[in-house]
Amino acid sequence: MRSASETRAILRKLERQHPGAQTALHYGSPFQLLVATILSAQTTDERVNQVTPALFDRYPDATALARAPIHEVEQLVHSTGFYVQKARSIVGMAQALVERHQGGVPGAMDALVELPGVGRKTANVVLGHALGVPGLAVDRHVLRVANRIGIAASEDPEEVERQLTGALPARSWTLASDTLILHGRRVCKPTPECDRCAVRAECDFYRTLPASAVRRRPKTTAAPAGRRVRAAVARKRR
Repeated sequence: MRSASETRAILRKLERQHPGAQTALHYGSPFQLLVATILSAQTTDERVNQVTPALFDRYPDATALARAPIHEVEQLVHSTGFYVQKARSIVGMAQALVERHQGGVPGAMDALVELPGVGRKTANVVLGHALGVPGLAVDRHVLRVANRIGIAASEDPEEVERQLTGALPARSWTLASDTLILHGRRVCKPTPECDRCAVRAECDFYRTLPASAVRRRPKTTAAPAGRRVRAAVARKRR
């Protein structure tokens, strides 16, 4: 596993490759980001962003959502998948906020993870983006990218969070998470596009690959050979 200084240098390179990395979820308050992040499990941020405008129009805050009929919430979040559990989680979370925090979102990890449907990843997203508290969310993209590069060495999200936060200054935790997530979505996919990676020279995974295994983009946009031949024949016949 990389040293702290090496990890920081690698993240700086990735941040230059993905400038302005930020959560893709749309929200207008810490509460709305909390709801959106819960809904984002097992679906895309784009799908969540299609659902939340109507949801937040009807239930803009914890007080409103806490009183919502479950069946109505299920209908509104249906397209995000696992809608029965998600509806129960966000309504239960809203009820807990009203009962324990006067409807506000607490700014501490311990309090957040006690809410229904909220784990460390969700809590870190809300802390870092909506509450100004350093938080490093570890999702499947962060797990994959960090382990491939060698800046973490564990498949346990909490352990990877511990390793990364131990190597990085707190002020950079949220940006580091956003950058690793974006890199995982755009470049270091399950089938990685290593030729596009700014840190492939430092990457443990890349070093193990034979040249034939590296996915490369086409160098030109020329038509396939068969199509070119057919076009040439057609021109001769004219």
